[in-house]
Amino acid sequence: MEKVLALLLVALAVVYAVPDPRGIVINLENGELCLNSAQCKSKCCRHDTVLSLARCEPKASENSECSAKTLYGVYKKCPCERGLTCEGDKTIMGSITNTNFGICNDAGRSRE
Repeated sequence: MEKVLALLLVALAVVYAVPDPRGIVINLENGELCLNSAQCKSKCCRHDTVLSLARCEPKASENSECSAKTLYGVYKKCPCERGLTCEGDKTIMGSITNTNFGICNDAGRSRE
């Protein structure tokens, strides 16, 4: 047990000693393979189908399709850029079935 703990501590020290700010597991660039949105700089890990590989993608721009939220950490449509809201299905059922799509709108513009 002590050997395993020592090996784990050495492995963690090596990972944190890497000078490159872009990690192997986090801070992934757009286009890189991911398992969860938390790994991506853009905070959007997206796949086309359940069987396709997920990749980091930029967030959705104004008037683009978007997902309000995800329960799984992987989107079919990326969430909106900062300052935009996703006008769509925000129910828990939409999140579970990953069909909670909408359109990114500027909240400030829609009030005017």
